[in-house]
Amino acid sequence: MACDADFVQYIADQCSGAGEIVTKKMFGDYGIYCNGKIFGLICDNRFYLKPTEAGRALLRKEELRPPYDGAKDYFYIDDVDDHDYLSSLVRTTCKALPGPKKR
Repeated sequence: MACDADFVQYIADQCSGAGEIVTKKMFGDYGIYCNGKIFGLICDNRFYLKPTEAGRALLRKEELRPPYDGAKDYFYIDDVDDHDYLSSLVRTTCKALPGPKKR
């Protein structure tokens, strides 16, 4: 099942307090970026966040699952309606992630 464009936009809007949010379509699903750094995936109308220790400390509920068959586990975020929570989670996660690779 592919992602619904309205859901993808909703997640981007909910994360927007963290910085410049961009989504990019990837094989029917989406990568989601903040200030040029990929921090998560939106697959089958579900939001997944790259796991970091800093992000783990902010999670209300920790649930690891792969966003698609064969993928590494990501934090599955089902509480997507709290703008401040998601923005804080994204901001904290991005600080802990390495910068984008130079080409």
